[in-house]
Amino acid sequence: MRSPGRAIEVLLVENSAADARLTSETLEHRKPGNRVSVVWDAAQALQFLRREPPDFECAPRPDLILLSLANSNALLAELKKDPDLHRIPVAVLTRSVAGTVLRAAYDLHANCYIEKPEDAGEFVTVVRAIAEYWLGVVTLPGW
Repeated sequence: MRSPGRAIEVLLVENSAADARLTSETLEHRKPGNRVSVVWDAAQALQFLRREPPDFECAPRPDLILLSLANSNALLAELKKDPDLHRIPVAVLTRSVAGTVLRAAYDLHANCYIEKPEDAGEFVTVVRAIAEYWLGVVTLPGW
């Protein structure tokens, strides 16, 4: 269980530099000390989460994963079958709202599936709502 005063570690898996910047700034602004680590693809995400050298041996264990990749379900499946990683909540943030993709994400135990708006202002509003809920309301598993 996390204490209300503890900063939150977020892993953002995002292949858009602009979206990564907006998301990181918004989440870190939610509360001083919150930290967002960004990786650009599924392979880096797994290296980060498994703390693989040389780049990630000191990576923090995230309290929350924001997964924003075109093919997020392959990574989601890998995370949820790993006994060391499966409890980390995963919020899928994507532009794809196809019913089959959405159902597949939930079948793979995504904790939520959020449509990513095209408009930058709307995107920030959605990220603020994510921050409010996941970093303000939810009690995360903690490590």
